[in-house]
Amino acid sequence: MTPRRPVAFDAVREIGLALPNVPEVQAFGMPALRVHGKLLACVPSHCSAEPGSLVVRVDFDDRAALLAENPDIYYLTEHYEGFTGVLVRLSRIDRTY
Repeated sequence: MTPRRPVAFDAVREIGLALPNVPEVQAFGMPALRVHGKLLACVPSHCSAEPGSLVVRVDFDDRAALLAENPDIYYLTEHYEGFTGVLVRLSRIDRTY
């Protein structure tokens, strides 16, 4: 069994920047990635998000499925309910490829 490799925003940045048309920008003063001018992922700036989280843009149907399938990884706070995105606990995923 391979040891778990926790994910941090540095890993998200590395993977995101390898994709075409994905620059790193700032969103609400926090590191973020955009694709074609739209938010792809960012470090959450609102205090309701748990430390070590990531906001990933997904539509509402996909978000509902992620939340239902794995609430230990994916979650929402009231602040983020109206946005097309889901919060991800980076400490609960690993980087394997």
